[in-house]
Amino acid sequence: MTPTPVTPPPEGCISCEVVDEHILLVGINRPAKRNGWTPRMFRELAEAYTRLDDDPQLRVGVLHAYGDHFTAGLDLPAVADYLKRGEKLTPPGLVEPHDFGLPGYRRRTKPMVAAVKGICFTVGIELMLGADIVVAADDCRFSQMEVQRCILPAGGATLRMPERAGVGNAMLHLLTADEFDAAEAYRCNFVQKVVPVAELMDTALGLARRIAAQAPQAVVATRLNVLKAIELGQAAAVADFIPVQQRLAASEDAAEGIRAFIEKRPARFMGR
Repeated sequence: MTPTPVTPPPEGCISCEVVDEHILLVGINRPAKRNGWTPRMFRELAEAYTRLDDDPQLRVGVLHAYGDHFTAGLDLPAVADYLKRGEKLTPPGLVEPHDFGLPGYRRRTKPMVAAVKGICFTVGIELMLGADIVVAADDCRFSQMEVQRCILPAGGATLRMPERAGVGNAMLHLLTADEFDAAEAYRCNFVQKVVPVAELMDTALGLARRIAAQAPQAVVATRLNVLKAIELGQAAAVADFIPVQQRLAASEDAAEGIRAFIEKRPARFMGR
């Protein structure tokens, strides 16, 4: 599956496309500059993630990129003044795509699959780690190179790299700014699947379709319970088991799930 081509402005944009009624393709669109990130792109990405959460028809997102590369990272001349001022690159009140709970921003509730290829540097790694499932093309080149530019990797790498790979592996890549391949990203649990680049979008979309076919309320509840366990601990997640299960059991989709089980057919969930 190839996303619909969209000609971007010079400063780039985020191009969205709805597939199969329930899937939002979120495309990083500045291929002439290797998808280097500008303030406009950060704002539009947050708007796209907010659209995913707010539209009841949408159930899952796929973050991908136009061109040969996911992203070469920040367009430093375009964002340097923001960094000096400590100014956020996205307006408050939206869903923050890095998803680590910044004050004044919303947390994403619906799942996101990231499809990465080619160069995936700095903010690209942080955005994929902020997604839920990552599919990487076998041509990927990764680097968390902020220390080469006297920048803190403040998009979540210092949180999620040690969470996924352990402190030693995280420090290896964070402190050396080395370049590593898809096999190493897989070893470190930064990505969940590695596929030929020609199969990248079909694989990511296939996962999104599998997720979209499940009961939407249960998908959201399961995702949030996993994150609560990671961020607040096991006891906090366990405390939600009974009340969340009761809420789900009273839904129309739970009744449909039982009917489908009895009738030996795929369930047709409506998100209610």
